[in-house]
Amino acid sequence: MRTTGVIPSRPKRRLFSERGLRKLNYRQKRLLFIYGGLLLPLLYFVVVRILPILYSFNVSFREWGMLSPEKPFVGLNNYATLLSDSLFLKALMNTGIYVVVGVPAQLIAGLIVALLLQQVVKLKGLFRTAYFIPYVTSVVAVSWVFRWLLMKNGIVNSLFIEAGLGPQSFLYSPSQAIFWIIAVMVWQNIGFQMLIFLAGLENIPKMYYEAASIDGATAWQRFVHITLPLLNPVMLLSVVMASIGFLQSFTQVLNMTGGGPLDSTISVVLHIYNLAFKSFDMGMASAATVILFAIILVLTLIQLKVMGSRFQQD
Repeated sequence: MRTTGVIPSRPKRRLFSERGLRKLNYRQKRLLFIYGGLLLPLLYFVVVRILPILYSFNVSFREWGMLSPEKPFVGLNNYATLLSDSLFLKALMNTGIYVVVGVPAQLIAGLIVALLLQQVVKLKGLFRTAYFIPYVTSVVAVSWVFRWLLMKNGIVNSLFIEAGLGPQSFLYSPSQAIFWIIAVMVWQNIGFQMLIFLAGLENIPKMYYEAASIDGATAWQRFVHITLPLLNPVMLLSVVMASIGFLQSFTQVLNMTGGGPLDSTISVVLHIYNLAFKSFDMGMASAATVILFAIILVLTLIQLKVMGSRFQQD
């Protein structure tokens, strides 16, 4: 007599069974947890960051019009065209001004505010919050508020007229506009720099200042010979991040002046935006992106080399 029955299904194989996990020692479990936790962010970084960068390299070597079905390989023609384009060279020069003027101003302002806040005893949290709020405020909102304040018939010009001074062109002047944009960017990022410098200042042992005071060092001497050298690691981080931020100037420029007047404020990123989404020339836009990427990479490596070696010597 035949017996019929249901064949038992095989248990599903798991990558890590409970029995296998039990055999692992503490060190192996710890390493498994660490690498497992790092795997997902790494995959996200590769998909969102690395692959688009590699893809943009490919696009930069092609005549990649969004409205054209064919994307022929043109080699270095896009780069040669960009480097002979007066508007792109103007954008490079303006971006250099953003970095050269904005980075020192932002670092000096952040350090001064941090030094002052370190001396505050009462309402310390209130002052820190007040200086940090602009950093977490929408960049677009801040840009439009300052654009409204700096209009020809805006509040600032009204105050100038009441004070007996003549009205200023501000954002409508080719010689002034870029510096007003830099001023807004510096003002909005003071809170971030202040926070970094405060963290560095609080990590400096007080005994160094006490010993210097006993030796008769003035406040300026203590600042130059103690504070600045011991803030060098923090300053390296601030310089690198501020430089990258100003090299990527876009939102403030787009919303405050749109790159004008007479292209006096146009940045490289804004020029890339215009090439990609106004001219629909992705090949040229990608080539400009690669050039900006190379500039950021080289500048960052130089800063790490120069300031990093100085930190090691100190």
